[in-house]
Amino acid sequence: MTLSISIIVKNGEPLIRRCVESVTWADEIIVVDSGSTDRTCDICRELGAQVTQTSDFPGYGQQKNRALDRTTRDWVLALDHDEWVTPELRVEIETAMAKAGDTVAFAVPRLSNFCGRDMRHSGWWPDPVIRLFRKGAGHFAEDHMHDRFVVNGTIGRLQQPLRHDPMPTLEHVINKINGYSSAGARFNFERGKRASLGTAIFHGGWAFLRTYILRAGFLDGREGFMLAVSNAEGTYYRYVKLMLLGNKSR
Repeated sequence: MTLSISIIVKNGEPLIRRCVESVTWADEIIVVDSGSTDRTCDICRELGAQVTQTSDFPGYGQQKNRALDRTTRDWVLALDHDEWVTPELRVEIETAMAKAGDTVAFAVPRLSNFCGRDMRHSGWWPDPVIRLFRKGAGHFAEDHMHDRFVVNGTIGRLQQPLRHDPMPTLEHVINKINGYSSAGARFNFERGKRASLGTAIFHGGWAFLRTYILRAGFLDGREGFMLAVSNAEGTYYRYVKLMLLGNKSR
């Protein structure tokens, strides 16, 4: 069985090398870049990846489908630039492909790091994501905010985690809160949703309680509290921005 790696990225210079180096054992590495202005593309090419640059970013799902369309091997492992494959996961992936039978895709647990701490609670673990699949077994839902993979067939489960480092510093956290809240507000606005200040306060408070109490974020120490606050902020700003978009449209 042969394996393609598909990666989407923009300005991922600090993390892309670790991602690509972790999968250089695969048969091909396909990178779709949406306009990086740093050395991301040069690093990928140095490591043997095939790089395609696009002039736009239509959303996570559509961009991942662009990368998927460029793959040519039997199986595909789809990655983000802030993810990487451990040697243990590599062994499990190779075994899974060889013994897949009628299984067309595998969900992989994802262990994510927040500001230097691996998060075992807070709703971040085990976070199973479908990332390993037969070529042609499905596609990514064309959603601007998410990258859900829609499968036609039986799904298996792997045990070794995919490593993920989405927010290595507080600066990354703040930037993502701003970017995701703006994108989420536009997404909801285009679908006819509206909000008020009261809505924003309620949902922000609920996001904190859900993360810190219901999902046991307190067991993740100070980083669990920080994550709960950032989730509350992101949710609050998403609804406030939706409120302001609604005001402008009147």
